Amino acid sequence: MSIQSKDQPQTSTQKAVWLDRDLSLLAFNERVLDWAKRTDVPLLERLRYLCIVSSNLDEFFEVRAALYTSLESPLAPLDAVDADAQNALSQAAHILVEEQYALFNDVLMPAFAKEGVRLLSHGERTLAQQQWVKSFFEREVRPMLLPVGLDPAHPFPQVANKSLNFIVRLSGKDAFGRDNEIAIVKVPRSLPRLIQLPEKISGKRQLFVSISSVVRAHLRDLFPGREVQQFSQFRVTRHSDLSVDEEDVKNLRTALRQGLVHRNYGQAVRLEVSSGCSEYLSEFLLQQFELPESALYRVHGPVNLVRLNQLIDLVDNPKWLFPRYSASFPEQMVSSGSIFDRLQTGDVLIHQPYESFDGVLAFLREAVRDPDVLAIKQTIYRTGADSVLMELLREAVQRGKEVTVVVELKARFDEEANINWAEKLEYIGAQVVYGVVGLKTHAKMLLVTRREGRNIRRYAHLSTGNYNPRTAKLYTDLSHITCDPKLTQDVESVFNLLANQSKIPRLNKLMIAPFHLQRSLIEKVEHAALAAAKGVASRIILKMNTLTDEKLMTALLHAGQAGVQIDLIIRGACMLPAQRPGVADNIRVRSIIGRFLEHSRVFYFRTGNDESLYLSSADWMNRNMLRRVEVAWPVEDAALRQRVIDECLVAYLHDSVDAWQLNADGRYVRVQAAKPKRTTAKTASIPAHGAQAALMALYAAKL
Repeated sequence: MSIQSKDQPQTSTQKAVWLDRDLSLLAFNERVLDWAKRTDVPLLERLRYLCIVSSNLDEFFEVRAALYTSLESPLAPLDAVDADAQNALSQAAHILVEEQYALFNDVLMPAFAKEGVRLLSHGERTLAQQQWVKSFFEREVRPMLLPVGLDPAHPFPQVANKSLNFIVRLSGKDAFGRDNEIAIVKVPRSLPRLIQLPEKISGKRQLFVSISSVVRAHLRDLFPGREVQQFSQFRVTRHSDLSVDEEDVKNLRTALRQGLVHRNYGQAVRLEVSSGCSEYLSEFLLQQFELPESALYRVHGPVNLVRLNQLIDLVDNPKWLFPRYSASFPEQMVSSGSIFDRLQTGDVLIHQPYESFDGVLAFLREAVRDPDVLAIKQTIYRTGADSVLMELLREAVQRGKEVTVVVELKARFDEEANINWAEKLEYIGAQVVYGVVGLKTHAKMLLVTRREGRNIRRYAHLSTGNYNPRTAKLYTDLSHITCDPKLTQDVESVFNLLANQSKIPRLNKLMIAPFHLQRSLIEKVEHAALAAAKGVASRIILKMNTLTDEKLMTALLHAGQAGVQIDLIIRGACMLPAQRPGVADNIRVRSIIGRFLEHSRVFYFRTGNDESLYLSSADWMNRNMLRRVEVAWPVEDAALRQRVIDECLVAYLHDSVDAWQLNADGRYVRVQAAKPKRTTAKTASIPAHGAQAALMALYAAKL
């Protein structure tokens, strides 16, 4: 997928040609979809990647909804998007969806069928299977359905975001002799989306039917005395980013909880229908949802591929899954003594998920149960509805410790879970605050205050990722635990800022947004540029999820033009061009898509023999720099710094299996392993290098 450019005026005489952010996001999903195409990936995992792309696209539409114009009440645009860019984006999204369903129908489903796993349509079922499905429908499904015939007394019903529905066109007259021809059938979310047929009618195969297929096969039973002429399943995606005027509400938690009630019924932005849906029905639905033709997606299969994730759990065949990976307990923490004693000898670095998040839980658990610990402070962004960590904080309150929790209520799609945790903690006596009005608290910090003799010592955990034990098994992140007095004092200052909004003192080591993180990073880039201009060898290597901040990109562009060698490892959207002659000759961009979701943020700067390395919670996006509370901190221990360089930067720059390179034309291409100049039997057998596989092998050897 080619990423179109946008010209943005700069303060210099040059114009920087940024790549289109949203096309870059879709290009990222193309790279994820590539994993579903790879024959070296186990079959169920290929299906999982297909579902991940569908989930990502759902969120893309829900959040970037303003790029799609409704017929009567357009949303205010998030960015200035001209008609050509909007058409290009719509076309790219349609192509990606078509690729998904072609892969699903022509590759994955036939591959499953060869292995005896099938998703049966009504026409493929034997008589015995049809009878079983009919019995299931009458027993489990029909009592849950209430078709609504549309007339002036029964207007088009509210259709929830991403729910499964059917539209039906009927002939004949209703019970009152009227000609109302359109009916809507809602399929409740409580019904399973996949149903496995019993063994007695499946033989040795694993056979499934979808709930949409079950309803479709029995639509006529729902309208006795009427003839079903046309029908289609449909799903509407709605704008789902909660918008609350924080300056105008007295209680943010109450306002957000009320907003959650209405989230499922926001402005429609996308309509999915069956590929065979008639023009009459599709046009009727577009008018009801006030959508243009470009927002219509005709799909050959289930309108919600995300729900096929259930097939992975139902089949559950280990040979079609990745080999199980068991994370090692952090080597630096393997000791029979106190973690606090260990930290007084040096910092601890945990590389997740290769090392287990259990190391973080062990640190918190010891703090909770240590009688000398006086207070625990923690930020919560995404922790999940069922969290061991949150239960430990509740235990800390019950043990009489001072517990302060900064809960980010506006963590997108985690609002409800965070509100529930906030209420539970408040109920038992924890101090719960919600950060700063107008800003999201995205920093990941845990601070423990402990009495040691006559002294008070602080211990801090800082992380590039969330305090979520489940995602800690799936995301690559770095946890840093320290008792460095200057760094822990900085963390204390940030917590004070979040609690009482007092002016933050001059920090020792932390860089914090929205105050000076952006400026400090620009200064570091400019320092490298000045050194390069003087002939000093200079290098910048950055690893993050997203790069879209124009001020930071401008600084990188100028640094590259000054001679700084710049390598960027950007998982998702990147608006900075790479290897473009005369513009970005010294800038290289690569993206790693692997078994785990790349999530760590690492910033490396070197001029001559001087080097510095920072970890951060922040991507280089405008929102992270100016509309969030974020932190970046240095790794000063030489051994730990080298470990981060080796594992998070060098390994990824040498990846020739899972890496993609951004070319000068804006296209991502797979990186191919360099062929040896002279091929021998030995060199021919050397496997290509994948960073994640290498790190899994490295840490597995430590078990």
